[in-house]
Amino acid sequence: MSQPLSVRQKLDRWFFRQIAIWSLIFKRDAISIEYWERVRVLDSKNPKVPASIAHILAEQGKNREAVALLHQSLALEPNQPGTWFNLGFLLQKIDEHQEAILAFRRATEHDPKLDRAWYGLALSLIKVGEVEEAVSALKRNTELQPMSPYGWYQLAHAYLRLGQQEKAEKVIMKLAKFEPKIALQLEKETGIKSGVNLPF
Repeated sequence: MSQPLSVRQKLDRWFFRQIAIWSLIFKRDAISIEYWERVRVLDSKNPKVPASIAHILAEQGKNREAVALLHQSLALEPNQPGTWFNLGFLLQKIDEHQEAILAFRRATEHDPKLDRAWYGLALSLIKVGEVEEAVSALKRNTELQPMSPYGWYQLAHAYLRLGQQEKAEKVIMKLAKFEPKIALQLEKETGIKSGVNLPF
């Protein structure tokens, strides 16, 4: 069992956190990472610390290093839907779609209303050829975010991959009511008429 922090150590931890945060605001990534690591020495059980470092590394394009840190964060506290989502997102970026699917599923288990995790799950399912499962995830995404065009756009294409043109048509017609430009884009890509006539 670790010893409780002394008053001096608690003050140091607070001070290091402030430097880490302000360094990030002023785009001094190396200094921010250095001070997050100092925080981690004092607060090794805090899952937010490796996740914070992972965010900086991901912004630098160091996705595999960031993935490793997110795994560390989740080992400390598995009930972090946002961190599971971030892990899935980074795994997607490095084309590790099977692992990304597992991460997105964990995100939705911990927070069934996390719409972006359902969307990410669908994209990776499509990549591995599991289109029917992707449709289920996209339907959940559009239930949670009915006015966001991205899920509807992917859902139309998924239905077409499954040979379900009538369902794709209904999606495009629905999309035309609130995102006519996206509906027109789908019209160009699929040949399905959306009925949209833009005035310009």
